[in-house]
Amino acid sequence: MTDAVSKSLFERAQKTLVGGVNSPVRAFGPVGGDPVFIKEARGCTIVGADGTEYVDYVGSWGPMILGHAHPEVVAAIQQAAVKGSSYGAPTEAEIEMGELIAELVPNMEMSRLVSSGTEATMGALRLARGYTGRDVIVKCEGGYHGGADYLLVKAGSGAATLGEPNSAGVPAAIASTTAILGYNDVEGTRAMLRERGSEIAAVIIEPVAGNMGCVAPDPAWLACLREECTKAGTLLIFDEVMTGFRVALGGAQARYAVTPDLTCLGKIVGGGLPVGAYGGPREIMSKVAPLGPVYQAGTLSGNPLAVAAGLTTLKLLRADGVYDRLEAISVSLTDAIVAAAKEAGLTAHRVDDPHSEAARAITGADVVVQRVGAMITTFFSDGVVRGWGQADKCSRARFAAWHGALLKAGVYWPPSQFESAFPSVAHDQAALAKTQKAMVAAFTAARSIAAG
Repeated sequence: MTDAVSKSLFERAQKTLVGGVNSPVRAFGPVGGDPVFIKEARGCTIVGADGTEYVDYVGSWGPMILGHAHPEVVAAIQQAAVKGSSYGAPTEAEIEMGELIAELVPNMEMSRLVSSGTEATMGALRLARGYTGRDVIVKCEGGYHGGADYLLVKAGSGAATLGEPNSAGVPAAIASTTAILGYNDVEGTRAMLRERGSEIAAVIIEPVAGNMGCVAPDPAWLACLREECTKAGTLLIFDEVMTGFRVALGGAQARYAVTPDLTCLGKIVGGGLPVGAYGGPREIMSKVAPLGPVYQAGTLSGNPLAVAAGLTTLKLLRADGVYDRLEAISVSLTDAIVAAAKEAGLTAHRVDDPHSEAARAITGADVVVQRVGAMITTFFSDGVVRGWGQADKCSRARFAAWHGALLKAGVYWPPSQFESAFPSVAHDQAALAKTQKAMVAAFTAARSIAAG
């Protein structure tokens, strides 16, 4: 139940803000009720408008991997701000950011900073079209890569839960330049690239899906993509806006040892401030203006505050033991969710590899908890989720009941069945214990809802 202060704020917001929010999923439409308005955050905790504290697993949808208001990140932003918030001119810190990105993600030999993940994917896809001279792009059903017209085709995340996956306002002519693949569909991928490869500029994927819930890639599918894109002269783009620096220091491409042609970053690379980046080998990136004919620009690109926050965050993530701690916290959270579901009388499974024989054999489940690194989704599904076809069959009603009960018990979970949760290194044992206790009550509430 939303607190009275947040309810009042939401009523006020709806008079001047579209839907009362500035991004659709924040309106809590998929789970019912009204959103919690936040007044501050620290560590793994956010504080509602009425002062209620919640253990936070949204983490600003991924960037807060170190926790909220990390002292060193805050200090870096403050030190940058007193020198000026924006120059519209180059800075030495931007060079340092480019060098650090190239060190951590070696295939990003050259990069371009932008102001959001959406800008990063738009820039990368325009570059792919300009570099190859081809028009068609390919994305996966249930994959979300930002708000560009040609990407809002069979989209996941909020587009799937708040309305039609194909957005109104997208011209048919533009949508026709986008082709759709099934996530983890090896045969379909091979057939499309062999049949249409000469007209396809790029295939863009989430190397770990996070916008149909957390779905791990089949290594055979990644290998097929790399092989067939190379043969077709098609660029393979990894949208690592979510996975970059979250599933490994070098992103999903390091975790799975597959090198894309272009990489898109966002979220963590800005340390919680608005930033994105796209990059790749010098040969391809040299096509971007001012070196080449592919134009892309932005007034706030390389904003000094965002660069300061991002640099500090990435340097802190390089410290010994950070990813070991993050992995341990994520495993503990996954196990706590499964244990709570079983305590509530539900059949639950933890799935780290949905492509294993054991995972494929799961049937008749109530809950499947899937995890890759520090990305976790609780699916109200009778089996593992390997693509949008299975994700779309999950019980939204059970998820909504479960989410509402978690919120009431002081746990703030993403308000959509098709979003990933994001633990941070700030989640301590007290937070995990509170979470597990809340989970038992939440799964009990979900159990009372018909599974369909």
